[in-house]
Amino acid sequence: MIATEVLSMYENIAGLSNQMAAAARMGDWDGLSKLEAQCATEARAVATGVPALSGAPRMRKIDLLKQILANDREIRDIADPWMNQVPGMARQ
Repeated sequence: MIATEVLSMYENIAGLSNQMAAAARMGDWDGLSKLEAQCATEARAVATGVPALSGAPRMRKIDLLKQILANDREIRDIADPWMNQVPGMARQ
């Protein structure tokens, strides 16, 4: 796997996480769930091992990871209060 392929995978995950955040903002929980499944599929490919990057590709990967984490935080900030209202779904 070459650097462009690695970055393409991260770009795809970042795009999905942007869509997930938008779905959460709109309260589209079904859409969020579908996007989450797509994101999980992409993440499994990353989890199988990708080569280390250096230089500009590494910095781009770091930027994408920061974006993904920021989207995750936004989704959790929106979804957690809703989840706490659903019986049996309260987070500990």
